[in-house]
Amino acid sequence: MQSKVVYTDEIDEIEDAVDVIFEEFEGFEFKKNSLAIIFMEEDVEYLELYQGLRQKWDFPIIGCTTTAMLISGAGFRSDGVSVMVLTADDCKFVAGVTDELTRDNYEECISNLYNDLRGRMNEEEKIIISYGVCVTASNHVSADDLLAATSAVSSGKPIIGGLASDRFSFDDTRVFCDDKMVKNGLVMALVEGDFEPKYVRVTSIDASMSPQTYEITKSDHNEVLCVDGEPLVDVLARENFEVGKTDVLREYLLTPFIVTIPQPGGGEIRAARNLSLINHDNKSGVFLGAMPEGSKLQVGFINKDGVIQTLDEALKEMKEYLDASDHQYSTILCTSCAARYLALSTRIQMDASGWLSTLPSELNFFGMYSNGEFCPVTDEKSGVDYNTFHNFTFVMLAL
Repeated sequence: MQSKVVYTDEIDEIEDAVDVIFEEFEGFEFKKNSLAIIFMEEDVEYLELYQGLRQKWDFPIIGCTTTAMLISGAGFRSDGVSVMVLTADDCKFVAGVTDELTRDNYEECISNLYNDLRGRMNEEEKIIISYGVCVTASNHVSADDLLAATSAVSSGKPIIGGLASDRFSFDDTRVFCDDKMVKNGLVMALVEGDFEPKYVRVTSIDASMSPQTYEITKSDHNEVLCVDGEPLVDVLARENFEVGKTDVLREYLLTPFIVTIPQPGGGEIRAARNLSLINHDNKSGVFLGAMPEGSKLQVGFINKDGVIQTLDEALKEMKEYLDASDHQYSTILCTSCAARYLALSTRIQMDASGWLSTLPSELNFFGMYSNGEFCPVTDEKSGVDYNTFHNFTFVMLAL
């Protein structure tokens, strides 16, 4: 599998953007099968862009809006359009996007989309690349719902990707495939063929603000009502957190909660969670991710040094794997949490340029900053991988 990554800041005149992209791909050898992934700022007229690209490209195009991008040759970019094309003779890519999702239809829509894509393949996929948007301001269909529905219908195939993002308005996120763009939906690409995907995940939480571990004693999916028998809001107030507002996503972007979730067979997995809303009527909190009863909850924090340290860990693990592997890799696709972007603040461009330059020159790097990340987590007791939604996490997929 080969790839190429290009970037343009030409977004006011889409025709110019299309011309730049085609010029950058001049001389690139497109194999039998290809897939394009686009990350873009929210102001881009995607459907116009698609029509321009369709003049020459007859393969699937998927993607989403994003807060910022990481691109080989360009480094960190907070505006414009970035495009990566994966291409191979011995791999196949099929892609699609759901209709607008609701609480009532999301499982059926995701199942129908997957089964349609699966029916166009020759063999089972090795990886699913997917980007989504939670449904409604209250996240009534959470990222865990999207993942669970996809994982169930695909029999647990590894899912890599994340949630679309925007410039922190949390209202201009979109996902798209070809000539269809949706506000509340899920886009996915199934990839089959002769390749060995490798994914690495690290979480940017370096310390706990409190040694206290709470048990979630009453919850409804991603809404936590009580921990240790107390209303969640009372516990947060005691921990000196913001509890006066309703929409608290911005206030908690740099304050992760660590949840340890029991798994079948007695194992467990750990993931970070972000608090989104506070319900003052019942003193509960709505999280960006499932919070099952019986799970353990801790309070943590994220800082700049922790962000950089965990990124170093991910790069080291990936480099060691690639050096030892007999397979040839051309591409690293990444999803980084938007909270990491906020934590690094003005240092982010310098930091991105620094670590991108440490990667082997033959590797194309392509990434986006998300409102949450999709990556499997291994239950150490059983060795089973579970598709899991994360916050404050950096995910790398080598292809």
